[in-house]
Amino acid sequence: MGPDVLQAINPRLIIVRVSGYGQTGPYSARAGFGGIGEAMGGWRYIVGDPDRAPSRMGISIGDTLAATYGCMGALAALHARETSGKGQIVDSSLYESVLQVMESVVPEYHWSGYIRERSGSFLPGIAPSNVYQCTDGEYLIGANQDAVWARLAAAMGQPELAKDPRYVDHVSRGKNQIELDHRINEWTKTLTVEELEALMIEYSIPAGKMYRAPEMLADPHFAARNSIIDVETERWGTLKMQNAFPKLSDTPSRVRAPAPSEVGQHNAEIYGGLLGMNESEIAALKAADAI
Repeated sequence: MGPDVLQAINPRLIIVRVSGYGQTGPYSARAGFGGIGEAMGGWRYIVGDPDRAPSRMGISIGDTLAATYGCMGALAALHARETSGKGQIVDSSLYESVLQVMESVVPEYHWSGYIRERSGSFLPGIAPSNVYQCTDGEYLIGANQDAVWARLAAAMGQPELAKDPRYVDHVSRGKNQIELDHRINEWTKTLTVEELEALMIEYSIPAGKMYRAPEMLADPHFAARNSIIDVETERWGTLKMQNAFPKLSDTPSRVRAPAPSEVGQHNAEIYGGLLGMNESEIAALKAADAI
């Protein structure tokens, strides 16, 4: 049944449709996956090193974004229904969800003809903001604002660098980005990650360790905010996973249950409990292969 049939039965119904290319346009009937949306939305082209083929993020970010915007659309439609009394269709496409987070990629090209290219671990013209080597690992520093850069120079024991014409302002640092990153990296290579982090905290510089799952599970900040929780699952037993975000002060979110482990697992709960259908009605739906 299409939205027109469903909304004829219940005009207040809000229907969220998530697809590769949206419900209209010449590509609407094409098959789509998250990676395809990332490519068309412009994300894949700019991720990776310039001498390699485009890379992926390591997660299916296109799927996540389309689901997030679909949820946002449903919430907006719920709010609109309070005034209009009517539901509507939320059309969330993979490629447009990716396009939405592409910052100024389109205006930059439209105004100046500039096309962003792959640049590895840094953004051209934004310096210093990169991952730097320590004696025992890697560490990310973001000190590309003038005052923050001055504090980093002081932390390096070279406060004069903040006034150096090559690095004195945002534009100058961008022009000399490779040289500046090399200078900072030579300094960080003399320190452990813990030593460098202590300095970044002391001088109030935005910076942080590179986290994997083991570091997340061991970190006191994750624990203090209950960022990772234990969820009981049928297949895996107690499983650690992300909590629900963002955090709300009066009506906190929570993970109520894991995802279904089999198709139709909650049919009785939804059709019987929520929709009030009796056993014979549910059996009829099963016999018709509707559920």
